[in-house]
Amino acid sequence: MKVSVLGGGRWGTALATHLGRLGHEVLVYERNEDVVKKINEGRHPYIQDITLSNVSATQNLKDAESHSDYLVIALPVQAIREVIKHIDLSKKVVISASKGLEVGTYKRVSQIVKEIHSSAVVFSLSGPSFASEVSKGLPTALVLAGEELEELRRVRDIFFSENFRVYLSTDIIGVELGGALKNVIAIACGISDGLGYGENARASLITRGLAEMVRIGISLGAKRETFYGLSGMGDLFLTASSSQSRNRTFGFLLSKGLKPEDAFREIGQVVEGAHTVKAVKKLSGELDIYTPICLAVYQVVVEGQDLYKIVRSLLLRPPKEEFENL
Repeated sequence: MKVSVLGGGRWGTALATHLGRLGHEVLVYERNEDVVKKINEGRHPYIQDITLSNVSATQNLKDAESHSDYLVIALPVQAIREVIKHIDLSKKVVISASKGLEVGTYKRVSQIVKEIHSSAVVFSLSGPSFASEVSKGLPTALVLAGEELEELRRVRDIFFSENFRVYLSTDIIGVELGGALKNVIAIACGISDGLGYGENARASLITRGLAEMVRIGISLGAKRETFYGLSGMGDLFLTASSSQSRNRTFGFLLSKGLKPEDAFREIGQVVEGAHTVKAVKKLSGELDIYTPICLAVYQVVVEGQDLYKIVRSLLLRPPKEEFENL
């Protein structure tokens, strides 16, 4: 099977590495010349001791378009629209592996793809999955969501292996939202950890953050149970509790006094939660959704308000029933 991957970053390369191990012929589109050169030499561009098989790379977007009818998007969400408008995806099967919401439109990746290429078949692959571990072939479980069941199963079979389990869902709204919203809560957890508030506080933020994710998801047409699965709770737990997480690390750096722009530079990769929180703020206001944790992250990251003041106001909120009507 031939597969194209848009994006030669850590995640795109990890998926390409996995697919190549399964015997698929993978072509990665990437603008960075050094990354393309390393991939074409059979070297993993980010992990020194991993060699690639059945994977090549190109800087020509049209090559990726013509290589296969199956195309994986592993680009930063804010770059996707600009890239895909230059190719024809109308007869492609598109698998989104990007997590986030587009700033300005607040659209999910599948919505962006369908807006530009209305006849494309779009799926979302999401769940707890650090790129380095997927590259190394360590056990991982993800969820693949879409509405066309026959093609959904075909795509599942392309990715599935002993160490890469793929579960199926028809709730693409919930799966995409889970992958996007958890990044905002992970920033909050990083701030809490950096302030030394301990594991009790982190567990509370994860749990109450999940409640906010559910409120937003249900308001936008997702199923509640999706958020208790791999793309919701699973991904949230991983991203909010591990030092490998860019979003948690971003929050941690903010807690140490770094300004957002300085934290971005130190991380050196896209921090999707810092963009997604802008969409969450807008949606929460328009739909009248109670999201105090997300609002606190917005006030710190976007508005630049005093971190300690915001944390204190969050802690002093009047208590509510745990399971309110959502």
